[in-house]
This record gives sequence, C-alpha cells and structure tokens, in this order.
Amino acid sequence: MSAQPGTEPARAPAPASGRVAPSSPGWAASPAAVEMLARPLAQTSLLDAVRDLRRDVDATAFPLEIPGVDAARGSRARLVDQLDEHLVPRLTELSAPAVVVVAGSTGAGKSTLVNSLVGQEVTAAGVLRPTTRQPVLVHHPLDTDLLSHHPVLAEVEAVAVDTVPRGIAILDAPDLDSVLDSNRDTAHRLLEAADLWLFVTTAARYGDALPWQVLEAAVERSTSVAMVLNRVPAASLPTVRGDLLDRLRVHGLAGSPLFVIPDVGPHAGPLVPSTVAPVLRWLTMLAGPDRARTVVARTLRGALDALRPWVDELAEAVQDQVDAAARIAEVLDAATAEPSDAAADTVGAGAVADGAVRARWAELRAARAPFARLVGRSGRVRGSARAGRARSAAAAPMLADLTESATAVLTAIGQRGEETLRHALTGPAAPAGAASVLARWPAHDGTRAAAAERAARAWVGEGARAVRSTLAAGTGDARRREQVARAVGEDGLTALALAAAAGVDDAAEVARTLLGEAGDTLVATLREDLVRRARAQVDVERAAADAALDDQDLAADASSRLRLRLAVLKGLT
Repeated sequence: MSAQPGTEPARAPAPASGRVAPSSPGWAASPAAVEMLARPLAQTSLLDAVRDLRRDVDATAFPLEIPGVDAARGSRARLVDQLDEHLVPRLTELSAPAVVVVAGSTGAGKSTLVNSLVGQEVTAAGVLRPTTRQPVLVHHPLDTDLLSHHPVLAEVEAVAVDTVPRGIAILDAPDLDSVLDSNRDTAHRLLEAADLWLFVTTAARYGDALPWQVLEAAVERSTSVAMVLNRVPAASLPTVRGDLLDRLRVHGLAGSPLFVIPDVGPHAGPLVPSTVAPVLRWLTMLAGPDRARTVVARTLRGALDALRPWVDELAEAVQDQVDAAARIAEVLDAATAEPSDAAADTVGAGAVADGAVRARWAELRAARAPFARLVGRSGRVRGSARAGRARSAAAAPMLADLTESATAVLTAIGQRGEETLRHALTGPAAPAGAASVLARWPAHDGTRAAAAERAARAWVGEGARAVRSTLAAGTGDARRREQVARAVGEDGLTALALAAAAGVDDAAEVARTLLGEAGDTLVATLREDLVRRARAQVDVERAAADAALDDQDLAADASSRLRLRLAVLKGLT
C-alpha cells in the first residue's frame, strides 16, 4: 500500500459567478423567498435542508432551448441522483455501514476481487463481457437492519455474508464502459451512493480516459478513493506502478491508497487469500466504528461542500433562462408596436364601415327611406315620437351589421398581430429560446374570434351609453336634444353615431346637423373607443405570447429559490 487512508484530496474551486448572490447588497428576495428563510436555523436540521434542496432542484425545469441547456439538465439530473442516492440516505441513517462501491472498466476483475475478499462466490465472474449485470451488495448479516432503508437496495441483489467486516458493505457495480447503456447508467448512479470508491484497473487499462474522468468527479466531491492495480506482470510492475502514482498525483489523488495484485495467470474462482490480504486488512481497519465514521463523514462533508458550486451553477443556468425570457419579451414588445399602429390606421381608414354597413346606410338614406329627410328647411328635426320609433326599428339591422363588421375587422387585426409577433421569433435574428416559446404558444383562432366579438358588442354597447349621455347632457341646446331623441330615437341615433365612427362620412354629417358640436364629439369619442379596442385586440395576441412565457422557472426571482436553499445549507455546515 503506497499511501495511508485519510489524506484529504484536492477540491475543485467553485465556478466564478457574475450574478448577484443572496448576500450581495443589490439582491432582493421575493415574499415567498423571505418566508423560506423565516424558520430559524436552529429549528432546521441538516437533513431537512438537504431534503428541501432536493425538492427544489427536482422541481427546477429549463423550459427554453438555449445554449447550455442540455448541460444544465444533465447537471440537475446528476445532482438529484447524488442527493437521492447518497446524501439523503446517509443523513437519514448515519449509523448505516459505509458503502464501498467496487468500480472499473470492463474485464478489470472487479467481481473476482469481491469474491476473493469475502472468500466465496457471491457475484458472477467470467470471461464473457459484460459479466456483471445485476449489481451485488455484500454485507454482514448483523448490518441488515441498518441497510434496510437504503435506496441502493432497489437496484442491487443484497447478500449477507458473515466474512464481510461489520460496518462496511461492498457493492460490485457494473462496468463503467459496458456495452449496455443500462449497465453504464447503473454504474454511474451507484457511484453516487458510495461512501468510498474502490477503483479496479489493470496494467493494460489503467490509462483509459473514462475512469479518470469519473475519478475527477470524486476529487471535486472529496469522496474517499482507493485504487487496485490488478493483474500486473512482475516484469512491468515498477514501471506501471510508478506511472500510475504519477497519474494519481496529477489528478489530485496523491493521498489515495494504491494496492497491487500480481498477475496469477489463468485461474477459476476466487484468488488465494494472501493475494488480496492487504485490501482486506485495509477494509477491516476501515470497518471499525471510528474509522468507518471517519470515511463516511469525510465523504459526506465533501459531498456537502461540492453542493455549493453545483447549486450555484444550476442557479446560474436558471438565471440564464430568466434572462432569455426577458429578451424574448423585449422582442415581442418591440414587435407589438407595428401591428398596433396598423390596427389604428385600419379603423381610421373606415374598414368597419366597408361592405354591409355602407350598403345598409345607403338604404336608410334613400328617397322616402326613414333617414332620408331628418331636418326641415327651417333646421327643425322632422318627426314625431312615432316616427322616432319607426326610425329606431329601421336602424336595428344596422347595429347587427356594425357588430358583425367590427368583429370581422378585429379578428383580422388579431390574426395579423399574431403573425407579426410569431415572425419576430423566427429567423436567424430570433432571440435564444424563441423556438421553445413558439412551441408553447398554442393556436387560438376560436378564442380570437370570440374576443373580437365581445369587443365589437362592447363597442356597440358603448355607442348606446354615449348617446344616452349626450342626450342627457346638462349643457347646450336642451330643446334640440329633445327633438332629436323624439324624432330619431335612441337606437336610431346610436346606429347613426356608430356608422359615423366606423367611417361613413355622410352619417358623420348627419350627426353634426342633428347635434352640432355635441354630434362631432359623440362620433370622435366612439371612433377613439373603436381604435382602442383594435389596439387591445393586438394586446390579446401579445398576452397569448406572454402565456407561453408564464412559467415559474422563468419568473424574475426563479434562481432565488435555489440560492436561498444553498444559503440555509451554508448556515448549517
């Protein structure tokens, strides 16, 4: 054994961050975030804090496809695995045996080593690859209850053997480079559950890149690591051993134990006890109550320390999502101006008056029609109350035409608005994440038409209210207003005013003739109201786009949830 156990490996530095951290003067918490920290730390256990962190990490999503999102999702999944497989179960049962995961590349001899350590065949070993399909956890029978709630039991075959030292459980994991995806995934997941990694390699495979990549992750988390160099020919032992020690130093593992098992040639079954005696003595020493707790505590402390840069990195990724959503919203805001102005121009050009409305007005103004001669030569409004009721009845179809035409125009305005907004999120100049918003932005032709119809009916209703208000005004020529109300009727005057506001110039002239300046004001008011409703129809489309961005993971304070969980954790460690 080249090094004594217990040497602290080097830790990876936390990633630099340009964001405003919770402790920074410019950082402000939302009410929900403040409530999150309201409970005194004295009332919060470390296990509670880790469980809370795990819940919020698992709930964190990355809805926008932006650069780096795949890495963020992968990091989130690995963090959940680390919390599920190691930290939560270890904090739940601190007295449980230390889990020693035996890992390595295909054909390194992991299963043979495990069988040799316990003195019997508990896991399959052979020349077929991959041999280890079902992971095996070997433990002392008296440790069964302490392991009973460990989540790793859901993925392994547990075997109780009294030759295993109490206080440790040896887990024979699948190959890290297995040809089976399921085996590789299981191997990496089981490593998350480890209190100690026992890596097995050979003289022919110790230079493979994959194991060293995995070992670098162990260094970052300060996980306890030991190395077994297996099947080493005597002639090459000094060279291979020296090169491997250099690699361990380069990768921050200079203090990790290194065991060498010589090449014993072709054989079947476990190795002779003397061959693996140094590894077994070391494991037996670790299995002592104080030593086992030291290994558990060291790995646990390293895992907790590693959470800080890890969670910070995830919070940064969440903030990147929030920033991308804000940029998309800015683009949509800028794109809204053009269809909104175009909507006002469309109404101003008399689009609502075109077609059926103008035709209906022409019928009402034809010779001997109800609205043909409203004012006599003396300027007096012609007609009795009976004539007024007849004119209101004749104008009723005009109100229906105005409602239908305004609905069609507002619907078309909304459609053009949506097309303009969607176009702003397409093409090379589209902001990052725009494609995700388009995918989450549902078509709503039916709701658009319904909203347009409601707006049109509301405009017609506003016309009736405005007419009543004008006729009841306390200023101006009250006698004239009474004549108009009697001779034309409220419904007739409403149809007249709305037609004028829609763009029928002759109707506007009649309103002026009947009411003078009050008629001009009435028509202008209703035209402005129609313009406002046209612009609002574009806003409806903008709101639909906002709905696609309505996600708690895109809220302005989304990253604060993780940062606050991390702040609580720091206060407890």
